[in-house]
Amino acid sequence: MIHGTRARRLVRAGLAALLLVPAAGCSGGVTGTPGAAGLRDPYFPRLGNGGYDVRHYALTVAYDPATGRLDGAAEITARATQDLSAFRLDLAGLTVEGATVDGEPASVQRAGNEVTLRPRADIEDGAAFRAVVRYTGSPRTITDPDGSEEGWLRTADGAVALGQPTGSMAWFPGNHHPSDKATYTVTLTVPAGYRAVTNGQPGRAVTRDGRTTTTWRTTEPMASYLATVAVGRFDVTTARTAAGVPVVTATDRTVTRRAAPLAARVPELLDWLAERFGPYPFSSAGVVVERAGDAAYALETQTRPVVPEDLFTPGILVHELAHQWYGDSVSPATWRDMWLNEGFAQYAEWLYAEDFEGTPVRDSFDAAFADEDNWAFPPAEPPTAADISGPPVYGRGAMVLHQVRRAVGDVAFFALLRGWAAEHRHGTASTDDFTAYVEEETGRDLTALWDTWLYGEGRPAAP
Repeated sequence: MIHGTRARRLVRAGLAALLLVPAAGCSGGVTGTPGAAGLRDPYFPRLGNGGYDVRHYALTVAYDPATGRLDGAAEITARATQDLSAFRLDLAGLTVEGATVDGEPASVQRAGNEVTLRPRADIEDGAAFRAVVRYTGSPRTITDPDGSEEGWLRTADGAVALGQPTGSMAWFPGNHHPSDKATYTVTLTVPAGYRAVTNGQPGRAVTRDGRTTTTWRTTEPMASYLATVAVGRFDVTTARTAAGVPVVTATDRTVTRRAAPLAARVPELLDWLAERFGPYPFSSAGVVVERAGDAAYALETQTRPVVPEDLFTPGILVHELAHQWYGDSVSPATWRDMWLNEGFAQYAEWLYAEDFEGTPVRDSFDAAFADEDNWAFPPAEPPTAADISGPPVYGRGAMVLHQVRRAVGDVAFFALLRGWAAEHRHGTASTDDFTAYVEEETGRDLTALWDTWLYGEGRPAAP
């Protein structure tokens, strides 16, 4: 993600078809308990839910930009991790019209941003089950603890959904914590003349009765905060990387002429990043370029980052594309581990500046070292939820990586970058996982480095 000034930071006719044939999962002989409310994240303790692991989301969404109304159905395929009498989903604002579990009506209770479903029979530990939730309303904007806006943002000619860290609950119900990744099928219906773009690879667009429907598939696991929808009047182009990855780029028609030269570089930049970080981890790629002001930041939404035109620069584009390896494929175990996203992406910017702009990485390090904002707190221990996207997470996070590079040498360092992305491909990882990985792979005890650069208070002596 890039925030603010630095660049800081219809359906109804088809819903009945989603009432599924019962799957073998519920048993009258099981006595379960409700899944936990929240996963006890250090900064968002009630985010996510316990008792199950989502495997796939099939989302059917219709949106009317003129009225701001969304009608949706979420079919959630999951596996129980305990005997379940009930389970919870995160959903903000929208009205639940009904739900089923394995084809049978389920009772629905609502408390704030949590929806509790109670199936007719308890679900056995280890059993697969499917829940369908039908919902409607005008999705809302959510204010992040740092004051930025996320969730469902209405734009000049449509809307864009941005989910970091909690905003995806504004447009679909789910287990909204990065530790529970899943694959996605998203079917989007909008008025004819509009385009709706999301993650993954699109199918054929079909227009009937004044509405256009497209189904997109994300076949690799994705954290829900990386799911996006962009609705507007877009120009859509396609290309391929040298490795054959399809690239789908959508630019708001009012910015296409200005954005097109940089957008056309996405395949080249992905190939350049792959040389440093290893093979691109997904089966599709691209970017969505919105109008300036449609969002106040860029976000690394999986396979298709969203960037407003005023932030659409080579450095920021590289930053968001680097996140496809670090943050998207390798996602944070908790929101405390954000520096593993942002420090790596910031370091990718430094590498780009060296290779394409003649600015040595050491100069970028020195500039970050001199910036007082980068020493407000240790990057691995943001003091509050409002700080998880603060300057130390970016700038000092990148400095941690450069200190590792200095300690182990270039050959070992770039092997670490590639190996880390491969070791945790499509999974999640923590800071402890990273420090242990570095020491195991290099055979070096780097305790002093971690204590000073990753966890230390205040600025150390200049290296």
